Amino acid sequence: MFRSLRLFLELIRFSHTIFALPFALTSAALAWRTMGRFDWLELVGILVCLVFARSAAMGFNRLADRHIDAKNPRTTGRHLPAGLVSVSSVLIFTIGSGLAFIAATGLFLLRDNEWPIYLSVPVLLFLCAYNYTKRFTALAHFWLGVSLLLAPVSAWIAIRGMPSWPEAGVPLLLGGAVLFWVSGFDILYACQDAIFDREARLKSVPALLGVAGSLRVAAACHLVMLVMLLLLGQACEYLGWIYFTGVCAVAVLLAWEHWLVRPDDLSRVNQAFFHVNAIISVGLFLLVLVQLAVRV
Repeated sequence: MFRSLRLFLELIRFSHTIFALPFALTSAALAWRTMGRFDWLELVGILVCLVFARSAAMGFNRLADRHIDAKNPRTTGRHLPAGLVSVSSVLIFTIGSGLAFIAATGLFLLRDNEWPIYLSVPVLLFLCAYNYTKRFTALAHFWLGVSLLLAPVSAWIAIRGMPSWPEAGVPLLLGGAVLFWVSGFDILYACQDAIFDREARLKSVPALLGVAGSLRVAAACHLVMLVMLLLLGQACEYLGWIYFTGVCAVAVLLAWEHWLVRPDDLSRVNQAFFHVNAIISVGLFLLVLVQLAVRV
């Protein structure tokens, strides 16, 4: 049982939950601060929904891409091409995770908030649709970015309901920062497959522009992310100098990430992809918590 659990956690790259989760919790913390209270049920609901939604999307990704993964030298060792798990078991896991996500949104009915359950199916369909975008558009990286944008936006809606303007500016700016952050580092990661994508007739920014051009696009995305974070600090009255210090730290980490990945040397892509971005997401979340505590 434990071996099977480990295999499925590896299959869906469960450790990569660290990218979306801190931003969802950042959004939740800001939403709770605006309401002047904290709710354990909402926290549990957000955690459970995010884990199951991501599990369903990643399971579907592995199913949809299993034939492509089998042809790509970088991904032949993944669980389905390597025969470590069966197609039927991954299908059952994916359907079960999707149903669990939809069911978990029902928790928010206990707080008289019907929006999560109304939006559950459209969100799930959008997340799973990402897996086919590389077949027809090089903008697939941005579809992934919007998919992770949904984490902070959905967390806000789960707590506050559907926001009106100008309140909507806070989750949208945070979500926009996530969109361009994810799009940028996904472009960096995809540089490893630039040649394969061209040969397989898959669409991606590296396949279209080459590695050097892609690194410039990724840098531009991360610059937009920093602008979004600065605007968020201006839009949210609860954020001050501690938060802006965190944004400066994010800028330094992003600069380091782009220094690690060079057109003639992609050997450190995984280090830039996981380690640096994990520090960014968790670190900024912790600084927001400190900022909110100081402002209480």
